[in-house]
Amino acid sequence: MTPQRRVIAEVLAGKHVHLTADEIHKRAAALLPEVSRATVYKTLGELTGLGEIREVTIGGRAKYYDPNLDAAHQHLSCERCGLIRDVHPQGTSGLKLPAKDRNGFALTGIDIVFRGLCPACANRRKPKFPK
Repeated sequence: MTPQRRVIAEVLAGKHVHLTADEIHKRAAALLPEVSRATVYKTLGELTGLGEIREVTIGGRAKYYDPNLDAAHQHLSCERCGLIRDVHPQGTSGLKLPAKDRNGFALTGIDIVFRGLCPACANRRKPKFPK
């Protein structure tokens, strides 16, 4: 494994890691200044293709990269800042889409996104404007 790939893997390590390519590049460059943006994008593409990480896109925001493939999980996303957390909701193992509703699709997975405000955003007051 190249030093660049090793540092990218190090940046992606963790339980609730959901970073954009730019965030990964910034953190990787802090550890290894010569790592290029192109190397980060190429490595993320390779890791996604190999099934070692998963691309997550929620609500039209940027692509995030999720290295947590060990346990089936869904996502909880802050509607204001975009923070994403892994969650393990109850009852999703029995979720099924009847064949008549699949429109000929071969199902490959299910993504459920819970949306809300993270504690930091929920506690941030909206600015008060004078009347």
